[in-house]
Amino acid sequence: MEGSGSARLRDLPSVNAVLTSAAASTLLERFGRVASTGAVRAALDGARTALRAGALAVPSAEDFALQALARLEEEDRSGLRPLFNLTGTVLHTNLGRAVLAEAAIAAAVAAMRDPVALEFDLSAGKRGERDDYVRALLCDLTGAEDATLVNNNAAAVLLALNTLADGREAIVSRGELIEIGGAFRLPDIMARAGARLVEVGTTNRTHSKDYRAALGPQTGVILKVHTSNYRIQGFTAEVGAAELAGIADAANVPLMNDLGSGTLVDLSRYGLQKEPTVREAVAQGAGVVTFSGDKLLGGPQAGFIVGRRALIAAINRNPMKRALRVDKIRLAAIEATLKLYRDPDRLDERLPTLRLLARPQAEIAAQAHRLLPAVARAVGSAFTVEPCDCRSQIGSGALPLDTIASGGLVIRSRTGGGALDRLAAALRGLARPVIGRIEDGGLVLDLRCLTDEQEFLSVLPALDGDAVS
Repeated sequence: MEGSGSARLRDLPSVNAVLTSAAASTLLERFGRVASTGAVRAALDGARTALRAGALAVPSAEDFALQALARLEEEDRSGLRPLFNLTGTVLHTNLGRAVLAEAAIAAAVAAMRDPVALEFDLSAGKRGERDDYVRALLCDLTGAEDATLVNNNAAAVLLALNTLADGREAIVSRGELIEIGGAFRLPDIMARAGARLVEVGTTNRTHSKDYRAALGPQTGVILKVHTSNYRIQGFTAEVGAAELAGIADAANVPLMNDLGSGTLVDLSRYGLQKEPTVREAVAQGAGVVTFSGDKLLGGPQAGFIVGRRALIAAINRNPMKRALRVDKIRLAAIEATLKLYRDPDRLDERLPTLRLLARPQAEIAAQAHRLLPAVARAVGSAFTVEPCDCRSQIGSGALPLDTIASGGLVIRSRTGGGALDRLAAALRGLARPVIGRIEDGGLVLDLRCLTDEQEFLSVLPALDGDAVS
């Protein structure tokens, strides 16, 4: 057998023979000679191992070229490729949060394609400021005197605290010392910013007298934090932003209000629970308000800082600002997104985040019934597929206790034994992955975020449900 294996090894084509075969033309055209040669050698090495182990067939040169092509195509697939978010969480942090509006996408592409006047004042013919492209928009939309931006809201909080309270005290309610995903803990951020944390009140109750008692000559800022990713309920008390602004003004220290997710519109007009808007926070007297761009605002990742002119000017002078700035591509998308808010009557038509959040349950349920036969065929006879009512979440820490009535499909295994987990893995392995959620013994495909129905149908035939059952 060993001699026979050695004889078959001699029948393997050379690397050059594979690369000059008809099937190699596509390989070379797409990936070039260097990468193609490496992939062919890897395919030949695999064949040698198989032949020594007793394999009988010797692939042809064309077969090896196709193997190399498949190998390189797999390596070339981006982990950031588009997927179907059927988790029921609209702003899913692990799936990139907000889907951008078409206007923002077009603006970003234009900024990528050509030089732009990023920091060049065209009217004066000299150096300009990149923040100028969104400053007026932010001031108009929020009522603030001035505005600036950095690359995310965590950076906005860090920069503002470092500017206002480096080496000084920052007063915050114990009930607002938040922790969010990715190891972002407010006390740690305050320490990195150089601020000395002064906790006031208790976990569930903080009063105005607690803030007044903590004020002193070393106070740099009073910090209010919107607890967007949790709620303390029951016997509770907190000091509102307007009252807190009065306390801060009387002590001649700024109030910084971190809204976290932040919204520029009243969400109740779309049937959602009301969240404090940035304009309201500014009107209540905060010296500085920070909020995110890629959550409820529906734009790319960014951290906005709006407020009083003198405080924003100080923040802009901080040397850290340059390290946290946004690039031209994101800035273009941010500007285009903010411009959509100038037409609030059509905002939910043009901004995907609001459109998805406001999508009626009846529309989603009708979609579930349309898709049921195709999904049932794809998963095979070992699974059942039924329409279901479900609840969607906003996500990214926004309105954690509030869900939205939605609809979808629930898939259950007839056999058990881990078949549902294997099916979920197979859906994730599709050319355009499908991500659902497993709960109550079923794989739920919440259809709230499914906007491209035909594309979804086109990937389903590649799913072999019987093979994973």
